[in-house]
Formats: sequence, C-alpha cells, structure tokens
Amino acid sequence: MQPTPRAWQRMLSGRKLDLLEPSPIDIEIEDIAHGLARVARWNGQTKGEHSFSVAQHAVLVEKIARETADSLLPSVLMSVLLHDAAEYVIGDMITPLKSVLSVGYKAIENKLMHAIHSRFQLSVEPHFDVIELIKKADRIAAFYEATYLAGFSKAEAEPLFGEQVNMSEAVLSLLGPLATQKAQALFLARFSEIQAEMHNKPIIIQAY
Repeated sequence: MQPTPRAWQRMLSGRKLDLLEPSPIDIEIEDIAHGLARVARWNGQTKGEHSFSVAQHAVLVEKIARETADSLLPSVLMSVLLHDAAEYVIGDMITPLKSVLSVGYKAIENKLMHAIHSRFQLSVEPHFDVIELIKKADRIAAFYEATYLAGFSKAEAEPLFGEQVNMSEAVLSLLGPLATQKAQALFLARFSEIQAEMHNKPIIIQAY
C-alpha cells in the first residue's frame, strides 16, 4: 500500500500548514511576509539588482487602492494587502501558465485564502466591490511593473492591463526592487499599521 503523499509544509514559525485543508490557526503573518518577500513577480524577469517580490507588489497594490478610492475601511485595506497572500505557499504563477492548468490550483488557492481571511478576521468571501477594487488596483500595478521593470512597452502593456492611470510619486517610489529583508519589513510594517487601525474605531482614508 502506497503511503499517503505529504500535503503539509513546515513553516519557520514551527507551524505545519496542510495545503489541502489549511487551518487558520496554522497561519502566521511572519510566515506570510517571509514567503512573499522571497517570491518573485514576473518569474524574476525584472530589472534591478533584486527581484521585485510579491511582498512589494502587495504594498504597491494597497497604496494604489488608497489613491484611487474615495474612502476605505481598514478591513478593506487589509483585504487588499493580503490579496496574494496564498502565494507564500504556492508561489506566484504567471497568467499564461495559470490559463493552461486545471482548476486544482485555483481550489487550493481559494482554500488558503479562506483560511488567511479567517485568521485575520476578514470576510471569507469579500464583497463584490472589494473584489473589483482589488482587481482595478492590481491591473494598475501590473501596468507599472510591466513597463518599469519587466521590459514591456506602453503599447504592449495597455491591451493586457488597461490604459495607463497616472499615479503619484509615492506610488512610483514603490517600484524600486528591494532586498529580501527590506521587502519583508515593508510588508510587515504596513500590515501592523492596518491591524492597529482595525482594532480601533474605523477611520476614513481619503484619496490624494
């Protein structure tokens, strides 16, 4: 009789995360930050001394969401920041490869995201408006990453990610690829700020 294949991964926190049936109690933000800071966007095909990590991408998307929406609650900002959090376990798969794979990958990703949302007191199924906000900010981020870092021309990027949306210097400054430890610290710092806001009274964050 064949032994059952191992479906869990040991994290540096000491947790054992079951990839097929992930439990919220086995999810730690330090593990997420550590993993995302070491996962490269664009399969590593970006300019610069360092890879542009998913951790940086998460902070970039959350910043874009704040600039493109009139007001957002801290819980929404947390959902945006964690929108790719499952990739700390399953990695960042580029869109062309995702399109040819079976639904199995998406099912695992969805289970991980449900556990992550539960762990950090977010709605397991985000509201449609939140999903659309994330998609919009993600597309804007992808456009800038593609043209600033991944070698795309504006003409190549616009059919894939939409027309360019002008962003502030504060957003553009987040496109400089950081060393792993700095990307990890950046992500954790923003997580801590939003978490502190979530545990106090809701605040309104104005776009600028």
